[in-house]
Amino acid sequence: MSFKATFPLGWVESPPVYMNYRLFFFLSAVSVFSAVTVKADEHWPRFRGINGSGVNHSHLVTTKLSQANQEWSTEINGVGHGSPVIWGDKIFLLSAVADEAAKTGGSHPAKKKGKKGKAPNLALPYRWVTLCLDRHTGDIIWQKTFDQRSFKGHRFNSAASSTAAANDEIVVFTWGTADQLSAVALDHDGNELWKSDLGSVSGGHGFGGSPILYDDVVILNNDQEKGGGNLLGLDANTGEIKWEVERKSQRISYSVPCIYKVAGRDVVVFVNWQHGFTAVDPLTGSVIAEKSVFNLETNERAISSPIVTKGMVIGTCGFTANPKHCVAMKLSGGDWQEVWRRESRINHIPSTIAVGDHTFLIEDSGIATCLNTMTGEESWMERVPGVEGSIFGSPVSDGKNLFFADENGNLHVIAARPEFEHVATNRLGELCRTTPVIVGGTIYIRTESMLSAWK
Repeated sequence: MSFKATFPLGWVESPPVYMNYRLFFFLSAVSVFSAVTVKADEHWPRFRGINGSGVNHSHLVTTKLSQANQEWSTEINGVGHGSPVIWGDKIFLLSAVADEAAKTGGSHPAKKKGKKGKAPNLALPYRWVTLCLDRHTGDIIWQKTFDQRSFKGHRFNSAASSTAAANDEIVVFTWGTADQLSAVALDHDGNELWKSDLGSVSGGHGFGGSPILYDDVVILNNDQEKGGGNLLGLDANTGEIKWEVERKSQRISYSVPCIYKVAGRDVVVFVNWQHGFTAVDPLTGSVIAEKSVFNLETNERAISSPIVTKGMVIGTCGFTANPKHCVAMKLSGGDWQEVWRRESRINHIPSTIAVGDHTFLIEDSGIATCLNTMTGEESWMERVPGVEGSIFGSPVSDGKNLFFADENGNLHVIAARPEFEHVATNRLGELCRTTPVIVGGTIYIRTESMLSAWK
């Protein structure tokens, strides 16, 4: 089988449609042949949606969450900081269940508020569970259990921090421990198609990379601590390695790649501390261009994921209290060219987001900055009211507002405009270190033990 995208990979928004009667009847006839096709805005196929943009313009999303507009809430056994992905009517999600929890059939107890708490049972053997839920009801359609391995990572990580990738035929999950990095492909009915062992994982924070799908290739950033990592392209039909790019990086990365179209050609772009921006042919693994743009004198890490906007790729890198960098790059004449750079008030873990002509940076501490996308010039910088603890998830947008959660379970809403406006703060009721999902005017949020939907 061969997997083809059913919509442009660079798609971000749906333009308004104006229809006369002739066009209506023509499209009605065409629909006979395409009735089973699901609109692109009904998918959220990877981390942060279409090409990792974090944006779905198709419908506005409620800014006030309440029991009245909650469509459903489903308890998810185990732990996980990965986000759901959506293809049509199905949601796919990864969870990790420690043996202790599996024996009792319950999920881990809720953590107390506060950003210093340790995640429970980090050294216990885990089993990884892939789940499929009905998007409209939250009912669990199927779940499959894999492996039993010991996971130990950073207190802010989890054993299931990866987000899956889906297309119209398969869904690919990844998870990793010190002794094995696994990739598993299932069809939409939960049947296992293949499972690949991709080697060990070196990095004290634990694994958290998420795959993407391009044509019939599964692409994964596998930068590791102290070298030995690689960029991988797997055959989506078999799980076998199609191509591999060796890396010299000394820091494990969590940045998820994106597809960048330049001169009529698609390249996949990876962002890394030492390598900087790397453009690779997604079908062959051939490195097209690479440029180191970050500070090599201090240890840094690429955690947030790059985005494509206005013909550029914007990526960030840094480390905790050290200076961080936000750099806009474009490919020209086969080489990377720097468009602009910002070195202060930069997001470290949350990914960047662009809406219209502006780019927004949400710092881990809750300070938001709006930039002119073309120039990098600052429009405003404000502390978002009500942020408690750190922000580990990334912002998403319906084209009007930005939505992001802090770890203590507050969903914040600010206007995606060149003037700052705090729209709302909503209490989710439990810890949240994930990125929301927007599909069909509904916002889906994974908290510590629940997956919930509001419309």
